[in-house]
Amino acid sequence: MESNKIFRQLNFLREIDRLKSVMRQSPLLDQSRKENSAEHSWHLALYAWILAEYAAKHVDAGRVVKMLLLHDIVEVDAGDTPIHGVLDGSQAARESLAADRIFGLLPPGQCEELQALWREFEAAESGDAQFAKALDRFQPLLINVFTEGGTWAESDVQYQQVLERYGPVIQRGAPALWEVARGWIECHFKGAASQWNS
Repeated sequence: MESNKIFRQLNFLREIDRLKSVMRQSPLLDQSRKENSAEHSWHLALYAWILAEYAAKHVDAGRVVKMLLLHDIVEVDAGDTPIHGVLDGSQAARESLAADRIFGLLPPGQCEELQALWREFEAAESGDAQFAKALDRFQPLLINVFTEGGTWAESDVQYQQVLERYGPVIQRGAPALWEVARGWIECHFKGAASQWNS
């Protein structure tokens, strides 16, 4: 029995290595290339650890880190869906099927635990999940601001669209971060880049 358990765990860990090959639209801050989904998840886990004090509600930073390490694993099957892309309405169904398959590689107990964390993140009802979702919007916003528009420029995203697509989620989970982000957005769209760090 133990032998089967360890092989299932190792099979899961091998499978999620594929997340390193799922490319996102966001560039690295040095703009040398696009980031992959595994890098994005790792970076968000650090955001959660470092910025937990700015959550709208008291959060368990360890749980938020776990959610963020898991949140994009479904992209191994479903691919990345950019926030500024054309949505066909099938994303949630594709991701749910992917969650069933990928987390199903794990032994019982771990499978249910990881699936529950992933579904909690998706539902965004708990304080932990709302903060995790806020960070998932905040990190690409930061990248866009500090890469002279990044995906906003590529997709011709306008000021009001940025406020609508990022604002409610960040505001709900981390109002202090939204305050900072809103200032960056104002500066970006007014072309006042020198004010970004103030």
